Amino acid sequence: MGSHRRGGSVATEAHVPAAPGVAGGNSGSADAEGAHPPAPPRDRYFDTLRALALIRVVAYHTFGWAWAGMVFPSMGVMFGLAGTLMAKSLERPPLKVVRSRFRRLLPPFWFWGLFVVLAMLVHDWMPGRQIVYWVVPLGDPPGNAWGAQAWEILWYLRTYLWFVLLSPLLLRLFRLAPMPVLALSLAPILVLNFVWSGPDNRFGSGLWDLSTYLFCWMLGFAHRDGVLQRAKPALVTLLALAAMAYGGWYALAHQADFGTYDLDENPLAQAFWSAGFVMLLMWAKAYFRIDFAWLTRFRRTDRVVTVFNARAVTIYLWHEIALILAVPLIDRCWDVPAFERYLPLDSQWFTFAVGWLLIGVFVLLCGWVEDVAARKRPRLLP
Repeated sequence: MGSHRRGGSVATEAHVPAAPGVAGGNSGSADAEGAHPPAPPRDRYFDTLRALALIRVVAYHTFGWAWAGMVFPSMGVMFGLAGTLMAKSLERPPLKVVRSRFRRLLPPFWFWGLFVVLAMLVHDWMPGRQIVYWVVPLGDPPGNAWGAQAWEILWYLRTYLWFVLLSPLLLRLFRLAPMPVLALSLAPILVLNFVWSGPDNRFGSGLWDLSTYLFCWMLGFAHRDGVLQRAKPALVTLLALAAMAYGGWYALAHQADFGTYDLDENPLAQAFWSAGFVMLLMWAKAYFRIDFAWLTRFRRTDRVVTVFNARAVTIYLWHEIALILAVPLIDRCWDVPAFERYLPLDSQWFTFAVGWLLIGVFVLLCGWVEDVAARKRPRLLP
């Protein structure tokens, strides 16, 4: 498996904002003229986790903090959230659900990919037959070294789409024997790490990523079906801490093999640390009925969380390009004496800030594609 600097992942469930003034439970019904009832409000706990994961992704790709994955394993969290949403959606016919997920993800990917592919063609890249993965990224889309920082994040889209395709079968298996199947979902990463490393190609890379986050995806099923809520608190806490302990130990004990203790470079450590971390988040959500409904009292913060969730795919796809463009933009600032004197141009925090400003520009310019993909009226901001 090739090494990736992976900062996180993004669940691609399109955001459906609550009706104006709705802050708690579903409170509406159709009026006398037959209007549709207002959509049920979003779960702000999950929405906040998704927003934090996006912020952590951008921070990691700016600063490269090796410890970031242990503080908040955004990839595992996002796959867990996506698994929960997928289990909920599969209450409808599976084929319709799979088609809906592909429809919501692919147009923003195509729009983004048009710019990336054209830029690589200008920089002496000539694709072969594998360019088909730029149409449907069920394998890693090809590219050249010049554009690697932009396209290397596409491993998440590939992994997410495969989970979507496999979910009808995975959910059926899970419901046959929830706890045994959940426990066995860690077996593939153990096999790949200790028994058979898989082929050294696109299939092998995809197999590693699926195995790394399979447990988190299945945890989403467990949360949706109430399995975690029914589990004994002491048992869940013990198993979660044990998984995190093993993952953390493996990361620290094998620094020489991977050159770092960064979880993003160590699939087995990532799998177990994320498994324990996400298990605690999901269990706490179910057991204590956490919903973060209080967030709606802080209108600006709530608004930010709303935008992050409605434009999650846009932020994820464009954030690396924003960080790339931030560097020459800051370089030009050195030519302005006032900027050189008063702005911290050589600080990574300044790069981080400029990166977010550019991400905001991309959200305004490109975010409407997510609305089109969701068959909604295009808007600059949700």
